[in-house]
Amino acid sequence: MPCPTVTHVPAATRPSWWGGVPRTLALPAVVAFLTFGSTAFAALRQPYARPLDVLGVVLLVIGPAALVVRRAYPREVVVLAAAAVVVWFGLGYPGSPMPAAAVIALFGATVAGHHHVAAITAATSIAVLAVWTYVAGGTVSWPGVLIVLAWLTVVVAAGVLWRFRRERREQVRAALAEEQRRKAGEERLRIAQELHDVLGHHVSLINVQAGVALFLLDDDPEQARTALAEIKRSSRDLLREMRSTLGVLRGVDAAAPHQPTPGLDRLDALLDDVRAAGLEVTLRTAGDTRPLPTGVDLAAYRIVQESLTNTRRHAGASTATVLIGYRDRELELRVDDDGTGPPAVETTGGNGLLGMTERAHALGGTLEAGAGPDGGYRVRARLPLPEPAEAVVETGDATVRR
Repeated sequence: MPCPTVTHVPAATRPSWWGGVPRTLALPAVVAFLTFGSTAFAALRQPYARPLDVLGVVLLVIGPAALVVRRAYPREVVVLAAAAVVVWFGLGYPGSPMPAAAVIALFGATVAGHHHVAAITAATSIAVLAVWTYVAGGTVSWPGVLIVLAWLTVVVAAGVLWRFRRERREQVRAALAEEQRRKAGEERLRIAQELHDVLGHHVSLINVQAGVALFLLDDDPEQARTALAEIKRSSRDLLREMRSTLGVLRGVDAAAPHQPTPGLDRLDALLDDVRAAGLEVTLRTAGDTRPLPTGVDLAAYRIVQESLTNTRRHAGASTATVLIGYRDRELELRVDDDGTGPPAVETTGGNGLLGMTERAHALGGTLEAGAGPDGGYRVRARLPLPEPAEAVVETGDATVRR
């Protein structure tokens, strides 16, 4: 026997909770059922009241029927339901939960933001019914009027609080969504900056080494082989860092990065790459070296990397000097070269200088770039550091390494 096929209805198309009746009809149907049942029972217990006739049935139907469109026309529904209640009690029909539909409409109009209409309708209905009773020769129970007013005030106040609570939830959701969008935008900018720095550095090295290899291929094959080996190593490093960075964009890292986040501890390897590309670089340090916060360490590495990349690409320099200064409350970075100076650098239209400035500002630091005191070009950044546990006594001496 073949197995029966089970069809799963998607959540978005499943019928609503009350026997398959649409939600817009469920509440009016329940209100109508309770109203008719309780009114019929009340008519048996109140023989002095006006018998339930065609007009009475129409008045009973008006309220629940109006609730069907309560979301689209909240003001009209509350006025219509209240009018039906006034006519019902004004004509002397039995006392029953007949006003339930009007109370629900009153609450709905308040939640929809029409609390003024709801309050005026409630007060006007009570006043009209009191005058009608008095003109018809009946007795107006003022304590009863005050009790009804108090209950209707509670209903309106509950609607206002419900609306306020709903608006607060919407504001919180909107704020969370905006915060997520902001963080996503910041992450995209950070990744774009990382890609710019990685691509700029490695592609520049590959370009220089490829030129050297082509130039020396016939005259000095061994030197050309060395340049090709450098190209291979730089391209491998480029691919590794790109996979690590692009993995964040995909939301999934296929494997953990093989290298830690770059910092000043990898500066020697960076300078070796730059020297291999033909730019003689001197590294100087001042102050006592100490561990740096991860964000500062990464930013310092990237600023030095981008500065040297710009020097190789645009400045036409033959030498450069990198100074790393460890101060009490800040890390100073300074890259000087003997190139052509700011015009050749500033007219390239790139994003390197802007990216370095953003990195420094993101940490509360500063970055200056311009002509050096002895010609060439200078990039100088100051990145704030947490206060060290012990005071550092600076001697002013600098350690020079080549």
